[in-house]
Amino acid sequence: MARRKNIKNKAHYVDNAKFLEAMIVYKKEYDTAVKNEKDLPQISEYLGSVFLKIAQRLSFRPNFINYAFKNDMISDGIENCLHYIHNFNPEKSNNPFAYFTQIIYYAFIRRIQKEKKQLYIKYKSMQNYDIMPGYMDQEKTNDVPDPTGDYKNSEFKIVVDEFVDNFEKSKKKKAVKKEPTKLELFMGVTL
Repeated sequence: MARRKNIKNKAHYVDNAKFLEAMIVYKKEYDTAVKNEKDLPQISEYLGSVFLKIAQRLSFRPNFINYAFKNDMISDGIENCLHYIHNFNPEKSNNPFAYFTQIIYYAFIRRIQKEKKQLYIKYKSMQNYDIMPGYMDQEKTNDVPDPTGDYKNSEFKIVVDEFVDNFEKSKKKKAVKKEPTKLELFMGVTL
């Protein structure tokens, strides 16, 4: 029979109480710097390491683990934490871990969307020119088979076509406009 782990004794990788204390100290420093019109304070080494730990741990979740640009996702998450650190209000919430985890999560989502858009542009240009990148500058010789023929009949072309079709369908779904309300029709305003 499998043994259950005792959750109470298990140490979490981020101590939320210590994290909250560090955030309170930073928030006080930030508020006094803004009030006195001085330079904004640097974050402590501890806060930076916590942001890094949260981003790295979140990147191992199943929905983020297999991306080739995982380091870019982590960097974006940390950058967003630094950008929005002053928005955390310890009077409203005593859980900075959840606040910054959400910031990092949505930074990951935005990076994935950016990368998919770039991949779409790359694949769409491949479809338009009907050749594979990398073969454009090579001269044809008798020893090397025609690379454009290989691409046209390859399974990779099927993957490219499916990706482009799915991306364009998702864009069309987002672009579908809703019916104007009676008030909008009356006022002559359509969104």
